[in-house]
Amino acid sequence: MSVQRIASRYAKSLIELAQEQNKLEAVTEDMKTFKTLLSNRDLYLLLKSPVVGTDKKKQIFKILFEGKFDKLTSAFLDILATKVRESYMPEIVDEYLAQYKRFMHISTVKVTTATALDKKAIEAIKAKLLGSKATDDKVEIISVVDPDVIGGFVLEFDDKIYDASLANKLEELKRQFRDNLYVSQLSK
Repeated sequence: MSVQRIASRYAKSLIELAQEQNKLEAVTEDMKTFKTLLSNRDLYLLLKSPVVGTDKKKQIFKILFEGKFDKLTSAFLDILATKVRESYMPEIVDEYLAQYKRFMHISTVKVTTATALDKKAIEAIKAKLLGSKATDDKVEIISVVDPDVIGGFVLEFDDKIYDASLANKLEELKRQFRDNLYVSQLSK
């Protein structure tokens, strides 16, 4: 079975169970925390390691997460270790968060600008996106600063890119001048 299929099934099961027990928000916060923790190379390697035994991993999970995570999340981690599926945890966490966003109708939009945006600009972008009906009912904006954009912005969501950056406009002008037969004839 593929990693994506395994991750999808476990994520779906956890979401359904969290809904049944009215713990969806608590489990989601735990998954977000776990995703942040996965940036720690040692934890990531521990999860992926075939050398460290299941019992040892369970002990480590208990020490690290007991009392910090919801009981449902802790039980889920224990089940994954018991079924020797803990190596799929990074993929399961990503899939869980993706399924949660689909379930809650949240669109994640990445906005890249040359300088940092203030809250007023972010709220204006959010309002435009919600008004356009191109996104779901709720919008989560990730603001990224990239000086190479020069000016304007680049929006990315749902596998679409809307590039209204000055860098893109300048590149378009370059292409137009390069491809313009009239201008190239004059230079001869």
